[in-house]
Amino acid sequence: MVATFRALASVVMLAGFYVVALVQLGGAVALVIWLSTVLSSLIALKIAFPLFVATVGAVSVALWKAIRAKPEPAPGLTVGPDQAPELWRTVHELATVVGTRVPNEIRLVPEVNAAVSEDTKLLGLISGRRILYIGMPLLQAMRVDQIRSVLAHELGHYSGRHTRLGAVAYRGRLAMGGTISRIGPRNPVGWVFRGYSRLYLLVDNAASRRQELEADRSSVQVAGRAAAASALRELPVLDAAWDFYFQRYVHPGWQAGFVPDDLFGGFNELIVARQAELDEMRGAEPEGGGSRWDTHPPIAERIGIIATAPDTAGASDDRPARVLLPDIAALGRRLQQVVVDAGDRTMLPWPEFTAAMVAAGVQRQADAVFRALGRFTGTPDPGLPAVLELVQSGRLGEFAEQFFPNATRREAAGKFAEPMESLLQSAAVASGAARWQHSWSEPARFVGRNGQPMPLAEIAELAVAPQTLPEAVARLTAIGIDPAAGKVVQRRADASGARLLAALANIKVDGVDHDLLMLNRGLVFVGNPGKADKGTKRLRELVESAPIAELASRHQFMPFEELATATVHKQVPLKAELVLHDGRRLTLQEAWSSELLEKNSRDTLLEALKSFGSAD
Repeated sequence: MVATFRALASVVMLAGFYVVALVQLGGAVALVIWLSTVLSSLIALKIAFPLFVATVGAVSVALWKAIRAKPEPAPGLTVGPDQAPELWRTVHELATVVGTRVPNEIRLVPEVNAAVSEDTKLLGLISGRRILYIGMPLLQAMRVDQIRSVLAHELGHYSGRHTRLGAVAYRGRLAMGGTISRIGPRNPVGWVFRGYSRLYLLVDNAASRRQELEADRSSVQVAGRAAAASALRELPVLDAAWDFYFQRYVHPGWQAGFVPDDLFGGFNELIVARQAELDEMRGAEPEGGGSRWDTHPPIAERIGIIATAPDTAGASDDRPARVLLPDIAALGRRLQQVVVDAGDRTMLPWPEFTAAMVAAGVQRQADAVFRALGRFTGTPDPGLPAVLELVQSGRLGEFAEQFFPNATRREAAGKFAEPMESLLQSAAVASGAARWQHSWSEPARFVGRNGQPMPLAEIAELAVAPQTLPEAVARLTAIGIDPAAGKVVQRRADASGARLLAALANIKVDGVDHDLLMLNRGLVFVGNPGKADKGTKRLRELVESAPIAELASRHQFMPFEELATATVHKQVPLKAELVLHDGRRLTLQEAWSSELLEKNSRDTLLEALKSFGSAD
């Protein structure tokens, strides 16, 4: 019944979208006729023509693209019955229990999720090829009874005919989104379309939430209330673990130009090593609440409803779900080959990957200090020996003030022990005297050749004072660290690993039109931006076209560390003058026609510029 309602509502409201377009078109024609009675026909046409073009042009283009578009299957590794017989046997069994046919394909995907899709015909009247997607992390971390619950839920979408209208809903959202994106934000035609699209999403998402609750009944029918509820509780825990894994162990190395040789095997090692932390997370109650815009009900609500459903006397199965695959490690490596485009990154085993990843991060910190040293002293090839010379001459505090602006020179010299430790670590790695040791249960440790922790923090404390500097150098020499090995690798800062904070269209840089991207590491000036009236759309397409670091490399990038002062002469429209450490000056002038990627983009940029100076 839910599927029938959603199908009817989706088709009717999608048709209604084009009725709205026709009504607006008729309104534009009526406006021309009425205006021609009080004004000249030419003036009336000039007033109504933009509304006519916006309606006909935007709807026509969006509809044509939506008709031709087809939902693409999610990338993953297809496993046939001969490759995963136990998994296929389980899916056959569950499909029989929930009353639906077996999917045509099972595909492993790199997500903490499971899903289904169906390529239907004639607006969902004729069923088509079915694909069941199973996230590899679920098979690695769940129990058999939990994964059976998850799969039964997804197969329940088939038995409830929830997938029949997937292609129609996909094309409908494309048509609405495409229409709205082609109409300017100040055009009243767009206001009507936006309001209607919000109504469509409210109705469609409400039906989607009811479908999820309906599919949950299949979970209980197959696995029982306890397993169904525990599977739902497990999903946010695994999602948090997966995010932690990528942010802590994978992403920094990827940004540094490396890739692990066993991406999914690493996650398996992590969840084994951090089981106590995961158990603590499992003990927390799932978040309640929710929004009418959500496609899924809150997990707490779903668990509450499951608790009231008739239970199934099925035996629990606490075996790890990985037993459903004959060789999950090999399949994980094959999945990595399918879904990960490493490009020219260097593939390394986990111990070497972690060592290279952390070393690259420490070197990046050291390079920032060395570049600042070059600006401070004029040294063309700054390195650790030049820093130690500053210490010996008593000038370290003067240099360190830029890193600790709220400290006195003496205090800044003492606080410099922390950056000094990074400089010593980079020199130790370059000397071959130490490395970063991989661990799944704790942060990587800095160890010497003997595998024992290297106490560079103590030596760094000695190295920032002239009277104890000789002792620090002697101790470095004793453990095989050559200070001369500590030198700058990256002579100019780039945008590797940078994040986008703000974006403004139609900014004149020294009188020349640009679009401006503000990163947490600097400003990107994009020349030859295009028409002024398409600023927001242009910015959105730009930031979605490539990774931020790649955009910075294609265009003019000015790192914040090269900016000496900034004076804001006017806030709206923005007018500012930037002075770089090398003496160059840049003027920024925002046009009245400027457009923002987000509403706070100008405020974010102003706040950053004011940190380098003060407003007039």
